[in-house]
Amino acid sequence: MDPITSLETAAEAARAAPRTRFPFIARRLPPFTPRQWRVFWISTTAGYFDNYDSALLSLALKQIQQGLGIAEASLGAMFSAVRLGNLGAMLIAPLADVYGRRRLLLYTIAGYTIFTGLSAFAPGARSFIAAQVLARIFSGSEVTISLVLLAEEMDAAVRGWAIGLWEALAICGYGLAAIVFAFITVMPFGWRGLYTLALIPLFLLIPLRRALPESRRFDAEVAAGRRPPSVFAPIVALGRAYPGRLASIGGVWFLYTLGASPANVFIPKYLQEVLHWSPANVSSLYVFGGAIGILGSIVAGRASDRFGRRTMGVAFMLGGPALQLMIYSVGGRWVSAYWIAWLFCEQATMTILNAYGTELFPTSQRAAAGSALMVAKSGGGAIGLMLETIFYSAAGSHWRAIRWLLGFWFAAAILMLILFPETAGRELEATAPEAGDATVT
Repeated sequence: MDPITSLETAAEAARAAPRTRFPFIARRLPPFTPRQWRVFWISTTAGYFDNYDSALLSLALKQIQQGLGIAEASLGAMFSAVRLGNLGAMLIAPLADVYGRRRLLLYTIAGYTIFTGLSAFAPGARSFIAAQVLARIFSGSEVTISLVLLAEEMDAAVRGWAIGLWEALAICGYGLAAIVFAFITVMPFGWRGLYTLALIPLFLLIPLRRALPESRRFDAEVAAGRRPPSVFAPIVALGRAYPGRLASIGGVWFLYTLGASPANVFIPKYLQEVLHWSPANVSSLYVFGGAIGILGSIVAGRASDRFGRRTMGVAFMLGGPALQLMIYSVGGRWVSAYWIAWLFCEQATMTILNAYGTELFPTSQRAAAGSALMVAKSGGGAIGLMLETIFYSAAGSHWRAIRWLLGFWFAAAILMLILFPETAGRELEATAPEAGDATVT
């Protein structure tokens, strides 16, 4: 039996298996096989610690700024430099198309963990930024490969659900960061102590090495003789076979993060400086409000499986900037409700865009495509933060500059509506056939 047939047989067995009731989220768990559950939990763990690091930089911005003596007008540029580290994923993630998902995922977990831990020992702003940039190179690759592995192992009927559940659990890394941030005033070494906790994944590498299987679809590519000969081969093939798709989804990611990144990054600072919230208040919002907001990932995953990726994606992407306008314009006692609703839409949007990123490209180029989209995503975020720095001088405040940039976020939703195809419920081989297997569009 060939690997793809085995994959389809496993999917049929999963659909026929008894389903477990789930009390709070859509009343049942996904119908995964034991192998699929193992892949799911390991890939989620990788995303969990990546989100922990990302959240710390935003939550502890005020304390990091004071500890390293970073000027107010330089904050946007600092965030921009760190985000540009994700561009390095273009050098690492495509290796997963050549050497396999499993090996590269383990290597990127190790690299990300080491450099995030080194951030705790940075003596100044430049060394801190350098450690963070190197950490983002590996974390961007880690997230890309995790999602590729997850998508390749899941049944088409529940792929959106799986990615949504992955997003919801991985984002709990923000929750962990929010919990420990509440103790920043008593934590030994303050914000530096929080970064040392990021070294925990190093102790997980040995058991992960034994438990993590290789993607069946990658094994099928190797068996069929379609393994790329070099890291550049999938990148070149991607540009030739699917240039329109790459430009469309890359453009949406770019515009979305250009508008969203400044708004998202500065929220903890806004709450503390403008609304006079304490670190404990911010932590409570991220923990308890976040527990509601992250359900957007699961709702979007299931809804997009049923009603379509494009319809649900446009709806949630329009909701995000509208709610950010409310946060930065109205504020007041309803700001918590606006924040929870924004997070719901944000998580839903990320889920659907991540699903598209794995469904629109063939197996031999899927990791390379993910790295290219990471470049678009990170480039948009970095440029958005650079523009925030420029607009800050003209606007007179971070908050007004952020409101100006939200227009790019709305534009991303319009592009999705016009350009994106529908992929829900279709096997990966049908949505993105290998060149030569079918007509490429």
